[in-house]
Amino acid sequence: MFIEKANKIFQDVIEKYHIINTVDQPFENPYDKSNLIEHLLYRKCWIDTVQWHYEDIIRDPQIDPVAALTLKRQIDASNQDRTDMVEYIDSYFLEKYKNVSPKENATINTESPAWGVDRLSILALKIYHMNEEATREDATDSHREACQRKLDILLEQRVDLSTAIDTLLTDIENGDKYMKVYKQMKMYNDDELNPVLRSQK
Repeated sequence: MFIEKANKIFQDVIEKYHIINTVDQPFENPYDKSNLIEHLLYRKCWIDTVQWHYEDIIRDPQIDPVAALTLKRQIDASNQDRTDMVEYIDSYFLEKYKNVSPKENATINTESPAWGVDRLSILALKIYHMNEEATREDATDSHREACQRKLDILLEQRVDLSTAIDTLLTDIENGDKYMKVYKQMKMYNDDELNPVLRSQK
């Protein structure tokens, strides 16, 4: 159920964004915090979607250098928001499974559930935009065919990733896996850890 919900919310977010299709549009979350996981998933994918388009814009070879620097700052802030949302989602799962006692032979996964969800959100964006390219009427047949092949792989990847996340959550719930979350220790935004920022104090 969780994976179906997540994939549906991600699709809804991406389609909603592309109605106006601008990074400057206002954000409205249709889920309040009484529907916490839906609220977090929607916000997470919105951040990813806006950042996807930031990354397109900044690659414009004609971009004004001053505008590029401003945009780089926005991308940095977006990356921090993205990381924060991953940690909020992991906190949700930690709370959900707090009363589960791991089995004696329980193992830890290579990534937490929320980092898997992070990859799933990005994958939803890849699928949306690759489908655009595979169906673009002004593209050549060879371009559409190449993009359709890539789209087929991305769709298969979504099935595999969805299954892996679903299996991980089941294993955690059954005590076969356990969660261990490390807070992100980013250094470049910290004026005590980044030597350039520290020198400006």
